[in-house]
Amino acid sequence: MLDKYYVGHTCDTLENRIEKHLSNHKGYTAKAKDWVLVYTESYDLKTAAHSREKQVKSWKSSKKIKVLIAQGSEHPD
Repeated sequence: MLDKYYVGHTCDTLENRIEKHLSNHKGYTAKAKDWVLVYTESYDLKTAAHSREKQVKSWKSSKKIKVLIAQGSEHPD
């Protein structure tokens, strides 16, 4: 277990995206095979989803991400 959070967006189903992360491939998520979905947000526009992804990644803090997960859809900004 990496004890990390993966932050990303997809236009595919969440199930397909998780399956890809758990499959044999190269890249960051290939380092572990125990990824579990713990939090999601939905956006109508891909640009909005990408913007939110960049925002969460900019935090560089697993503590802040844990607060986001604990609060559900309330954003801790």
